[in-house]
Amino acid sequence: MTAIYKGAAAHRDVERWCTDRLARWPVPHRVLVLATRVGRTHVVAAGEDAGPQQSAPRVVVVPGTNFNAATSLPLVTVLAERWPTYVVDVPGQPGLSTADRPRQHRLIRYGQWLQEVLDEISPGPTVVVGHSLGGGIALACDVPQLIGRVLVSPAGLTRVKVTGRVLAATLPWLARPTEARSAALLRQMHGAARQPSAELVSWMTLLARSCRSSLAPAPLPEGTLARSRRVANTVATGEQDVFLSPSQLASPASRHLGVAVESVPGAGHLIVEEQPEAIATMVTALMGGNTNGGR
Repeated sequence: MTAIYKGAAAHRDVERWCTDRLARWPVPHRVLVLATRVGRTHVVAAGEDAGPQQSAPRVVVVPGTNFNAATSLPLVTVLAERWPTYVVDVPGQPGLSTADRPRQHRLIRYGQWLQEVLDEISPGPTVVVGHSLGGGIALACDVPQLIGRVLVSPAGLTRVKVTGRVLAATLPWLARPTEARSAALLRQMHGAARQPSAELVSWMTLLARSCRSSLAPAPLPEGTLARSRRVANTVATGEQDVFLSPSQLASPASRHLGVAVESVPGAGHLIVEEQPEAIATMVTALMGGNTNGGR
């Protein structure tokens, strides 16, 4: 295992930012803390009847690299209007879960971790929404209650491409993070017509000061991808995604999952921030149109 934070004070700063952000979120919610094989896991639950004893279909959100529940609130707000919704902080990513991440076979280990989490929080019909790293984790997870995955700019299918423009924005941000440099990097991650929110700029600045970012994972093994076809999969990416473009994902999504890629017009890599309603529409399709827990 390896820790993500640069020190104890940095760890506290990240936890304070996330806790404050969740405390200011006006949507009724509750917090669960699970003990798992990877370590302590922080979960935020929102939406009607979001309790383990209920049998309504649920949505579980797995954020991408450097993101967590506190940075995923635009998406969770939209989803929780329709279904009981849970969002997890991935261990070893900045947030409120344990600071350590697996050293080897990371996506496979994370897939086993997510299986354990789903058995605890969502024993009934479940759709997992995985973004970026979270998409790779979702692909590596195989449990009986899983009825579908919405894989948004997912890792695990192919290697992530880093363009020269993204690298030119990333290196100064890492070397001396400022809000201006964070905003410049986020503009690369957004669609061209979108400006980053003040809260995301604040988060990215804190992130560079406090954390050691993890590298993008390698593609999953063929056998794992073959098993992932047991349930319905939707693969979507932003029309302007600088890491995983529609053309880059088209062949592996077809070959491994037997699906075409949905290109979201005007969106970049951060579709979950830019167009949460589009993600909710994809979840609705996998739920068979079932919203509001089937009521």
